[in-house]
Amino acid sequence: MEVPQLGHGITSPVSPCEDMIKNLSLEAIQLCDREGNKSQDSGIAEMEELPVPQNIKINNITCDSFKISWDMDSKAKERITHYFIDLNKKENKNSNKFKHKDVPTKLVAKAVPLPMTVRGHWFLSPRTEYTVAVQTASKQSDGDYAVSEWSEIIDFCTADYSTVHLTQLLEKAEVIAGRMLKFSVFYRNQHKEYFDHAREAQDNKMVPSVKDNSGSHGSPISGKLEGIFFSCNTEFNTGKPAQDSPYGRYRFQIAAETLFNPKTNLYFGDFYCMYTAYHYVILVLAPAGSPGDDFCKQRLPALDLADNRFLTCAVEEDGRLAFHHAQDVILEVIYTDPVDLGLGTVAEISGHQLMSLSTVNAKKDPSCKTCNISVGR
Repeated sequence: MEVPQLGHGITSPVSPCEDMIKNLSLEAIQLCDREGNKSQDSGIAEMEELPVPQNIKINNITCDSFKISWDMDSKAKERITHYFIDLNKKENKNSNKFKHKDVPTKLVAKAVPLPMTVRGHWFLSPRTEYTVAVQTASKQSDGDYAVSEWSEIIDFCTADYSTVHLTQLLEKAEVIAGRMLKFSVFYRNQHKEYFDHAREAQDNKMVPSVKDNSGSHGSPISGKLEGIFFSCNTEFNTGKPAQDSPYGRYRFQIAAETLFNPKTNLYFGDFYCMYTAYHYVILVLAPAGSPGDDFCKQRLPALDLADNRFLTCAVEEDGRLAFHHAQDVILEVIYTDPVDLGLGTVAEISGHQLMSLSTVNAKKDPSCKTCNISVGR
């Protein structure tokens, strides 16, 4: 059973739940709070007390749904016609009432056998803490509702995108990826101090760090996967990496086959934009059997090394590896193991440091139709 949203206007037609709420006035909603107060002038009637939901349980949580159940006195079950569910983001501590401005999170559902599934990307977002409380209600012959006291308030957190959701993102990214261009190196731009620290304090190695919160809010790699960001995009006219960078004037450059080869697994991580025409695809390169590989196998769609729309490594007739990247998206490649600086070169670039293009903790544009899917953003 999916719970419909209450609608943005109480008197406006909302087809999924109009029959449930057309007799429930805005005043009645506003005056029904979690303390159980009922106004004599409201549309909520006085009658024999209804059972208060007890021992609320939340399970089967996804990025945009959950199942809810509770215990209550069986003697009054036949009088219950509806459930009122008050769902709020946890940080909104003062939202204890049915308020017109908050109606997307105030739900009315016909009484059905429990557990009941609450589903809706318009009011549930991934990786977000919520509070939920429940009332039982009985619709009267005059259209008014008798209600119970509010239940206890329960906390829960929605989940990350599943591989099903990520596959939907992947398919949208494939549409705009464009043709494939040859490349031969991965590169990483940073400030001079970053490389000095790697040499002096990290045994001449760049070490993985936890990915920031850039990209889709529901991405399972944000704040969890450890890796090192690399780029591989080339300029169309030169076939070489651009000389400009938002991350620093010093560039580490390494032969593509050192990081990307048949002993490496490739995963799709995310697809997003930052209120601009540029779109970004995050890919993960993980040495087979590594901790990073184990993490990705459980959470991300795997890509065929030689046959995908973003980044390929294929064996040519002479036995050498050939590498190609998608032209029309900016690839952010995360490598999950440490990388020794001795495997490549560090040199200063001649271009500009374009800070406006940095994606550090960049927020995804939730209105973009190209890179969003119909689940919480």
